[in-house]
Amino acid sequence: MGHLLVIESWVGSMSRLLPRAIREDGHEFTFVTRDLHHYLRSAPAGDGPHPLLTARNVITADTNDTDALLARIEGLHAVLGFDGVVSSCDYYLPAVAHTAARLGLPGPAPEAVEAACRKDLTRRMLGEADVAGPRFAICEGAGEAAVAAAEIGYPLVVKPVDLCAGMLVRAVRDERELELACQALAAFPVNARGQDRAQVILLEELLQGPEVSVETVSFGGTTHVVGVTDKSIGGAPAFIETGHMFPAGIEEALASEAAETALRAVKALGLDQVVCHTEIKLTPVGPQVVEVNPRPAGNRITELVRHVTGIDLATACVDVALGRAPDLTPRATGVRSAAIAFLLPDSAGVLAGIEGAEALRARPEVLELTLAEPGRTVRAATSNNEYLGHVMTADTEGGGAREDAERLLAELRPCYEPSAAVPA
Repeated sequence: MGHLLVIESWVGSMSRLLPRAIREDGHEFTFVTRDLHHYLRSAPAGDGPHPLLTARNVITADTNDTDALLARIEGLHAVLGFDGVVSSCDYYLPAVAHTAARLGLPGPAPEAVEAACRKDLTRRMLGEADVAGPRFAICEGAGEAAVAAAEIGYPLVVKPVDLCAGMLVRAVRDERELELACQALAAFPVNARGQDRAQVILLEELLQGPEVSVETVSFGGTTHVVGVTDKSIGGAPAFIETGHMFPAGIEEALASEAAETALRAVKALGLDQVVCHTEIKLTPVGPQVVEVNPRPAGNRITELVRHVTGIDLATACVDVALGRAPDLTPRATGVRSAAIAFLLPDSAGVLAGIEGAEALRARPEVLELTLAEPGRTVRAATSNNEYLGHVMTADTEGGGAREDAERLLAELRPCYEPSAAVPA
C-alpha cells in the first residue's frame, strides 16, 4: 500500500476520480490545501463531504508559496512518509513536480512541467524542436501585440499564458478586437486560486480544421499512446468545448499523425512519469500542437476512455506517481464509442430548472446525466467553467455515440427566472 500526497485539485470530475483511483488501488492519501472552504463549497448538498476531505490527513498550508510549501512538506514527509505526489489542478502541477524532486519521489522534471504549464514556454520549446504549431508572438503588452499582429496577420488567437479551461482565449479579427482582448487580460491579474498571473500575451495564428486530443502515459522514458479523442468547439469568439467522443471519429491515418505529433511534443518538453493530454489541430497542412497538459484530461474524457478500453487514466496517474508501471492493456467492454455533450447557458438569469431530464435518464444509451440544480445564477458561457451539465452516451455498435449525445442534449431545455436576471 502506498501513501500519496495530493496537493490541491480541481473541484470537477477529476477531484472525485483521483481519490477513487487511489483507494481502489489499495492506497491512502494526505490532502494539502490553502483553502478548505473551496472544497466544502463544491460538495453537493446531502452528498457528504468532498472525497478529497475524506483523506487520511487534511492539512492546511500555503500552497501558493512553493518554497514555504516544500519546507512544510519535508517536515510532514519525515513523519508520514509519502510514496508519491499528485494533483489534478494545472496551477499546482509545478509545485507537485518540485515536491517530488525535493523528496526523491517519482515524477516529471520540474522544468518540463513548468514549460508545459506556461503556454509561451511551450511554444518556444516546441518551435526549437521543430514540432508543428502555429506562427506566434509573445508580447509584453497591447502595443507589442498590435505590432506582432500586423506581422502575423489576422485572424488571430489571443491567449493568456497561464490560465486554464479556455479562460480569456479569444479569436480576434482586427485591431479593435485585439485591443479589447488585451484589456480583458490586463483586468485579470490574479487567477482563481489567488496566484499572480504573468502579464504576458500570446498571439497565435488562427488554425483551421477539427481539433483532437491525444491521451498518453509516460513512464520509464517511454510514452504510450492510449488513444485519440475528438472535440467539438463553440461559443465564438471564445473557444468552448461543447463535446468529445472517444475514439475520435476520424480516419486511422489522421489519428496516427496526430498521435505522432503528440509524442514529439511530449518528448520535446522532456516530460516523463506523467499522464498527458495533448491538444492537436488537424489543419490542411498537417497536425499542429495547440497545447500540452501534463495531467489527465478533464471534461470526463478519462471516463470515455475507460468505457471504451477499460483503461483507467486516473489509476495510471497514481501508478506513475508511485513509480509503478501502469496497466495500459485494452480490454473488451462492449462499447465501441463513448461521447459527452455539454449543456451551456444561453442567457443570463437564475436557473429555474431543466426540462426534459427525466425522459433522458431511462434511455439505454445514457451512461451519465448530470445537471445543475435550480437556483444557480448563470450567464452566457465564455469558457469551459460555465456548463449547466452534461449527457454521456455509449454506442455498442460503432462510432455513433457523438450523434446520440448531441441529439439527447437537444431535448434538454434550461428555464430561467425572468425577474432575477443578472448583467451579462
